Amino acid sequence: MFSGWLTAAVFLPAATALVLVFMPRRDSWIRWTAIGATVVELGLTIGIFVAYEVDRGGVQLVDFLDWIPIDGFEANYFLGVDGLSAPMILLTGILGAAAAFASWRVTHRVREYFIWLLILQTAVTGVFASLDLLLFFVFWEIELIPMFMLISGWGTGQPRYSAMKFVLFTLTGSAFMLVGILALFVSQDIGTFAMISLPEEGIVGIPEKMALASGLIAPAGLIFALFFVAFAVKLPIWPLHNWLPDAHTDAPTAVSVMLAGVLLKMGGYGMIRISTGFFLDSPGFQIKDIAWLLAAGAAISVAYGAVVTLRQTDLKRLIAYSSISHMGFVMLGIAAISATGDRGPSGGLNGAALQMFTHGTITGLLFLLVGMTYERAHTRHIPDLGGLATRMPLIATAFLVAGLASLGLPGLSGFPAEITVFLGTWDTWPWATGIAAFGIVLAAAYILWMVQRSFFGPMLPRFADVKDASAVDLIPVVGLIVPIVAIGIWPSLITDSFRVGIAAMLG
Repeated sequence: MFSGWLTAAVFLPAATALVLVFMPRRDSWIRWTAIGATVVELGLTIGIFVAYEVDRGGVQLVDFLDWIPIDGFEANYFLGVDGLSAPMILLTGILGAAAAFASWRVTHRVREYFIWLLILQTAVTGVFASLDLLLFFVFWEIELIPMFMLISGWGTGQPRYSAMKFVLFTLTGSAFMLVGILALFVSQDIGTFAMISLPEEGIVGIPEKMALASGLIAPAGLIFALFFVAFAVKLPIWPLHNWLPDAHTDAPTAVSVMLAGVLLKMGGYGMIRISTGFFLDSPGFQIKDIAWLLAAGAAISVAYGAVVTLRQTDLKRLIAYSSISHMGFVMLGIAAISATGDRGPSGGLNGAALQMFTHGTITGLLFLLVGMTYERAHTRHIPDLGGLATRMPLIATAFLVAGLASLGLPGLSGFPAEITVFLGTWDTWPWATGIAAFGIVLAAAYILWMVQRSFFGPMLPRFADVKDASAVDLIPVVGLIVPIVAIGIWPSLITDSFRVGIAAMLG
């Protein structure tokens, strides 16, 4: 079975990067070839999302080939989408195109820059499309290389320090994941890397095998912990968040867009797909046994991230710490796995998945606009800014839209995501939901304070000559505002897909 759609979507950016290697050294050709490839990639991801038949559900658009046909160690090239992964692949396409357009002013080592940016997009798309654990791990690890090169080579401040810190944290988490993968594979009655069953190919996925397994090589709780640590580092959740502010602060604008928009979502996706899906009915340990701990960790992350965000005076660090707070909502939704009653666990999980998608577009837009502001004002220090809306009305308006979406204004995409999480978790974890709701109050405080101090009030004389966004600058801005508004008004554009995917995972 080989549809080819997903293979094309995964490897088109990498193939374009290979073309750039042999392209004549003309920066304009290189730049627009890379941007054009991401636009085609966006079209492919939109096509994949539209082609996924929600009413039919299950795994679709499968690409399946024998990969490592060794007796006793059979790993397959297994790509496919379900209701959970289809929107995440779309998100990667949207943000990949936005990041490429945000890089059109790059003049330093243009060829190398776009090669690494395109390889990064291939790696992230591969993570969301992979349904074989070993293949999933390969794409997960490939992502580290372009991220390190992009931050260290084109970052500001202390780029090598921040890049190395990112690699050390995430590589440590990956080591835990690899041990967990191998522990599952060699366990009695498992013997597969398949993440999902595919009856037409005679494959029984790990979740089904775990429910019937007569014995695991290690306690199920320990294997769960190995996966959970890897995903918690990437999400990130307190106290494993320390790498994120430095990486964001020193990364170039496009890399911050990808980092906040999709790389963090790899952690949330792994928590839902693997930590929840694999350990829903596993013998000896089930994720609902520690749901109270997930709720507590989520509440701490939301509150801690919001309080620390209030103390930031750098635009990038403020948005970076706010991401820690907002990613706490993802884990809070996962904690609803122990919920009972009419809404059951699916409400919180749907909210967690929707939060990942909406946060990707909102925070990606915020980082994009911070980069535009820095290019013109030459500072990100909030006390040194002021009155920029007079000279940059388009950037200020887009910043206000993104800020209001981040704090959960009805009519924008942040609201349905957060309210779905709250409704899904309130009956089971009212104390954690209450703390998280207070985080929204703090979000309103730091977002409105940031926007007011940076863009409104008297214009400082040194900003009298700054220019507003150009037509090319506005392309990614509009491209990110469209899903923010569309999902805010019509959430079922995305939630129908998530609902089907999560319902199948919950059986």
